[in-house]
Amino acid sequence: MPLLIAALIIVPLIEIFVIIQVGQLVGPWWTIALLILSSVIGAVLMKREGSRAWERFTSALNRGRVPARETADGGLVIFGGALLLTPGFVTDLFGLLMLIPGTRDVARRFMVARAIDFGLGGLGRPAAWGVRGARWGTRGVRYARRRGPSRDYDVEGTATEVREPAGALPPRQASES
Repeated sequence: MPLLIAALIIVPLIEIFVIIQVGQLVGPWWTIALLILSSVIGAVLMKREGSRAWERFTSALNRGRVPARETADGGLVIFGGALLLTPGFVTDLFGLLMLIPGTRDVARRFMVARAIDFGLGGLGRPAAWGVRGARWGTRGVRYARRRGPSRDYDVEGTATEVREPAGALPPRQASES
């Protein structure tokens, strides 16, 4: 929470400083024109990349695959578009990085790594995910002990579902028969 408050104070100050510097360099009217142009480009890019992310999302669902990557991409496109629509050159730069597919992959990997590291209080993955050595957290949630970096999870949504042959019974039902 303190980091968010600091960001809400520091980011606008940096934006004002950069806008003043650009205004002194190219003039006030060109600065305003650049800010408007970046917002228009942001809206166009957000629409295009949002449509592509939605198509990939529905395609993954139609193939029976969990759309993990597509969901993250959609969130990054929305966040990047919002940053581009916000007046300022620094937020425009970060928004553009989230809208370009190549740099969005890097942003997605960074986001997933941070979610794994900090999303669970830095304690690791929940015990419900099948991790041994779990303990109870402060909010009644069971967490796994962290034993170094583990990369056995499906970050990119590349896992495939294994289907049983037609007529085969699942293991539970086979033992009941």
